[in-house]
Amino acid sequence: MSDSKPPAEKKPKKVRVQPKIPSSLSTTYLLLRGVIAGVTGSPIGSSESRCDILQRTYLKDKELTGQFKYSLGKKTGSACVMDIPEDSSQGGQEKLVVTLERAVNRLIEEDIPISVFRMGRAEAIARYGDGILSSELLKLPKKHKPEDLILTIAYIDGVVLAVPPGPVLASTGKVGGSVELLRDNCAVTAGQSSRSKCGMTIKFRINVQEGVEAGPDAVLIEDAQPVELEIVKELFDMKIRMAEGTELAHTMAEAERLEKEAIEAAKAIQIEEEDEADAAKEEQEMVVNAFEVKGKIDYNKLVDNFGSKLIEPELLKRIEELTVGRGTVPKLHRFLRRDIFFSHRDMTKICDCIESGKPFYLYTGRGPSSGAMHLGHLVPFMFTQWLQQAFQCPLVIQMTDDEKFLFKGNYDDETGDNLDYFANLTIQNAKDIIACGFIKEKTFLFSDLDYVGKMYPNIVRIWKAVTNNAVQGLFGFTGTCNIGKTAFPAIQAAPSFPSSFPVVLGAERKTSNMACLIPCAIDQDPYFRMTRDIAHKLVPKSHPLGGKPALIHSKFFPPLQGAEGKMSSSDDNSAVFLTDSTDKIKEKIKKHAFSGGQETKDEQEKFGANLDIDVPYQWLRFFLEDDEELKKIGNDYSNGSGTYWSTSVVKDRLVKVLQEIVECHQSKRNEVTDDIVREWMEERSLV
Repeated sequence: MSDSKPPAEKKPKKVRVQPKIPSSLSTTYLLLRGVIAGVTGSPIGSSESRCDILQRTYLKDKELTGQFKYSLGKKTGSACVMDIPEDSSQGGQEKLVVTLERAVNRLIEEDIPISVFRMGRAEAIARYGDGILSSELLKLPKKHKPEDLILTIAYIDGVVLAVPPGPVLASTGKVGGSVELLRDNCAVTAGQSSRSKCGMTIKFRINVQEGVEAGPDAVLIEDAQPVELEIVKELFDMKIRMAEGTELAHTMAEAERLEKEAIEAAKAIQIEEEDEADAAKEEQEMVVNAFEVKGKIDYNKLVDNFGSKLIEPELLKRIEELTVGRGTVPKLHRFLRRDIFFSHRDMTKICDCIESGKPFYLYTGRGPSSGAMHLGHLVPFMFTQWLQQAFQCPLVIQMTDDEKFLFKGNYDDETGDNLDYFANLTIQNAKDIIACGFIKEKTFLFSDLDYVGKMYPNIVRIWKAVTNNAVQGLFGFTGTCNIGKTAFPAIQAAPSFPSSFPVVLGAERKTSNMACLIPCAIDQDPYFRMTRDIAHKLVPKSHPLGGKPALIHSKFFPPLQGAEGKMSSSDDNSAVFLTDSTDKIKEKIKKHAFSGGQETKDEQEKFGANLDIDVPYQWLRFFLEDDEELKKIGNDYSNGSGTYWSTSVVKDRLVKVLQEIVECHQSKRNEVTDDIVREWMEERSLV
């Protein structure tokens, strides 16, 4: 006889049956869905605007309550006030919940009929969009095919068109009581950016009136026709469709306006003190060095700080006698006439050399950081071209591709470094420089990467003569800088000495006493202050300037956004590039050039423009050749009268001037081939 026990019987599995959703709750869900969309301005059929299915919280609470979530998609999908944070002084979330509650109860009081019809799922989505579905209905069970599923769709005129979660009543008034939104369980979510999503969680309760019974469910008529798209078209627009939403939007806008006015009023109380503080701060924040230019530039203060000298009328007259007076150029360059090249070091001694027949040469350069140069880069080359023509002297142009790699280059484990990139930029920038019209027989254009060997003896001498403390003090280098940065100033200093060009200038260190004149923007002066301090160690005693290079400094060419600081290659909208089309030039000037004119025609005629801050006028000072026309533009514009009374007219004139300059430059550049560049970069005698 076996001792084993018979197997235990399996207990039957309990099947949990979900009770049917009461029609009053299903109807209220439908109403709230329409009210949220109508108040916030969300389109009903949008895939961005969607409800979760009604959550059956009433089973737990033993009362007629429900909860669901409504997504409004991005903030741009709502026309109302979804971006008001809860802690706002305007109380945005609370006002929105109160508005929704008021709107849904109004609809109940109006007892609007509810119609119901049936339609295939695929056809319904094609006609009305999938926004009529709840989130649950978006994904079908595998056993269902989209074409086989028939939807029951409810419609309330001017309010909502959607698939309800259960049976709905014959009219809104049949709900049988008022709807209360449970504040502690309702939440509005909205991010702070236009890309952030908005939505809300709604929990509601139906307060059934005593003695009132809910009416019958809506009857689905067998031959009921789907509502025509034209009839429900308004529901699909992104606009506020309910009076309560319009009122809320106005209330929030008014509250925001009052809050802004209060803030502005508070600021106005301190405006005088802030202006004084800003002026002091602005003066303190002026930064000009070899690597950074920012703040409002005070050129007189800059000259004092750097220790250079302003170009006085006597020196200007002397330069004119040595150039125009000798017939090499028709008149002084406009950059000199208009105080754009304004400061110098030892320019008087260069004049002495010219008068006594002693030789000198010009030295300028370019750091190739981009393939396209802009008008700010063109300024020193335009002036250097005039100097060469005026003095008929040799010129060396240094392309500091090594510097750009040291300061901006990078290394990648896969591709290595990008030194070749900067070497290639040298060729492209050289074409722009050659197009400026220099005298080929008197010009040597060289890349540091190619030519540094000839300069190396002088570079070593400079390294020996300059201390780390001096370099760090002048350029702000720290121990974290690569050693190439610290060493580079000597490479930029080396072309200041004629012995760096034994073939080109026929110069030997112990015998050559050629002077050097460097036209440059004043932010490059630190390189040559260092050079001038140790120059006597690299030249013979007979050198007329004791080996020191002479300099003539320009002011900065202002960016389009404001007549302060220096133009940047990194911001396309701050500059006009030599590759820009005529249409692009016009667009940039019209759209981005900062105006010193007044806001209205009446104010412009009364007060005129502030020429000191007006970019179009400042740019005309650089590029318009005719002095009389420039004077008329300045007079008319500053007085708000005459031909050039307005910003638009002045901008039009500037556009024409720049288009002519850039088109001419592009035409000349197109003639410069790589072979021609190599000819200009060939080491050869210029003397």
